[in-house]
Amino acid sequence: MMLSSAVTSTTARQPPATERHAAGTALGAFGMAAVVGAFAVLLHILGRHSPRVGPVYPGWPQEAAGSPLAALRWFLGDMTEPLFYKSDLAALVLLSGAALAWWAARRGKAWAGSLSYGTGLWPWVLASAALSLMLSNLAFGWMLDDGWQPTFVPFVCVAPAMVLLYGPGWRTCVTGAVLGAATTTPLALLLIPTVSAPLGLPSVVANVLAMSVGSVISFLVARILPWLVLREPDLAALPQLPPSGVHQTFLNDVRWAARRVLKDFTETHFFANELASVGVILGVAVAFVLNPELPSYGSNLLPRILFAQALTSAIGVVLWRKWYRDGGWAATYASVVSVAPAVVLAFNGSWTSVIGGAVAGAVLAPPIARAISAMLPTDLHPVIGNTAAMALSTAAALPVLGLLPH
Repeated sequence: MMLSSAVTSTTARQPPATERHAAGTALGAFGMAAVVGAFAVLLHILGRHSPRVGPVYPGWPQEAAGSPLAALRWFLGDMTEPLFYKSDLAALVLLSGAALAWWAARRGKAWAGSLSYGTGLWPWVLASAALSLMLSNLAFGWMLDDGWQPTFVPFVCVAPAMVLLYGPGWRTCVTGAVLGAATTTPLALLLIPTVSAPLGLPSVVANVLAMSVGSVISFLVARILPWLVLREPDLAALPQLPPSGVHQTFLNDVRWAARRVLKDFTETHFFANELASVGVILGVAVAFVLNPELPSYGSNLLPRILFAQALTSAIGVVLWRKWYRDGGWAATYASVVSVAPAVVLAFNGSWTSVIGGAVAGAVLAPPIARAISAMLPTDLHPVIGNTAAMALSTAAALPVLGLLPH
């Protein structure tokens, strides 16, 4: 009887498992956001004393239209433009981080994390995305003479999603690349002057809307192509699952949430890997320190963009953590590549824009993405819902946040 009472008393003093999960997730997510925030402060300080060496952003588009070297740099910069970084150096370190993760995972290293959702398709994902990006630049790069153009959009939608749905092989790789370049870039060129500009919205709204509509068109076309067959998911190659169940520890929750925030920085590339994310963050940081007038369109706002991105991911991971349980997923990355950085740029990096954009994006984007994706048939990739959510949440958040003092 006394032993039973002691056990009951001890159990009563411990918080329920759900509360422990919530506390661990919050500590891990906001802890990682704080680390990125401290890093951003350091970048801000270093940027004020930058040696100002190397290229700058102004004039880069026009130069890319006539110089092979500048065009190559633009092509590489397109790989990080979805993150609002636009840096060739950051792209090289991003690819290096992903390659390191691929190498380590092949050798069974646990610290490598999962890459491209543990499918083993990362080389094909990268090949198809890069080919689609090259086709976009070849077809529309001549327009850079008039200034910035959305040549980057195919890199993060149709092509990699096609590989994940239809599997590896050159037929899938080339088909996804061609369909992506043929649909998304022209749509973005059409929607920027007809949707974003008349509504006073940033071009990111048109870009992600083009990704969504272009993906719908591409996957509908894929239905009638006889050489494409939907891939059976490899149940043996599961991505790293979030903690769930009564046997998970507090530290596991902390660790998972911190890594989840990092993953969100490369989720849009279909990499979703911590090493790749650390690579792109370090790469763009070096580019910023060398010359703050190159990354993020020469705005000098990279440190604030970085913090807003980490914060919006952390808030989203905490808010929607239940969707991640038991092998689930949530589009907490959606605001990282849309609402949060767009608001920072729109309002010149005011603290209202940094905090407000992070909160608004985390609250709006994941549930909208989940609702739209739930209505899609299995042969239409959820990237359609995710990118549509980016467009809708950015279009909704910017006017509202514009009413606040900046």
